[in-house]
Amino acid sequence: MPSKTCNVVVLLSGSGSNLQALIDSCQGADSPVCIRAVVSNRADAYGLQRAAAAGIDSVVLEHTQFDSREAFDAALMARIDDFAPDLVVLAGFMRILSGQFVRHYQGRLLNIHPSLLPKYKGLHTHRRALEAGDAEHGCSVHFVTEELDGGPLVVQAVVPVASDDTVESLAQRVHRQEHLIYPLAVRWYAEGRLRLGEQGALLDGQPLAASGHLIRS
Repeated sequence: MPSKTCNVVVLLSGSGSNLQALIDSCQGADSPVCIRAVVSNRADAYGLQRAAAAGIDSVVLEHTQFDSREAFDAALMARIDDFAPDLVVLAGFMRILSGQFVRHYQGRLLNIHPSLLPKYKGLHTHRRALEAGDAEHGCSVHFVTEELDGGPLVVQAVVPVASDDTVESLAQRVHRQEHLIYPLAVRWYAEGRLRLGEQGALLDGQPLAASGHLIRS
């Protein structure tokens, strides 16, 4: 394990339930993770209240105040870099990031997506899984690349779909798995076990499968 703490900046736009899972997971004195700051593009994001309750610095940078995505992303990078992060974590950050932003944080930018990627990139994943009659659904942590929801997979949690599932009931079970696998992936990174290699994600120096590390609930 690296001797220094891994400084993490979390980006969010909404309730911040994955932020809360990360906060809860790094309470122990032995945690290598330090959530250095939370940045939101929405002043009304409940995740900012979670940050305040945990004594974490927060920044609001509203995208509506900028003329272009590139201008917003440039300002966003400057604010993030004020906190010297080792890792940037997207936790429900509802902005498509520019190539400049993604390249700037190459190999130290993680996202969580509510589907078993590469299935159902984008929005409304739970409804799409139900409409397709899928037997399994889940969530994925991946390194971010310039392809939307397309970066190398780190870990996926598989959830069985019940015959009486609704969008809400399925989403609730997937969220529970998100709150387990995101802290796991962040800890792997903080411990120096996880990194992005030329051919994809590596765990303990070994290439992960195309689907990442699979966890079945």
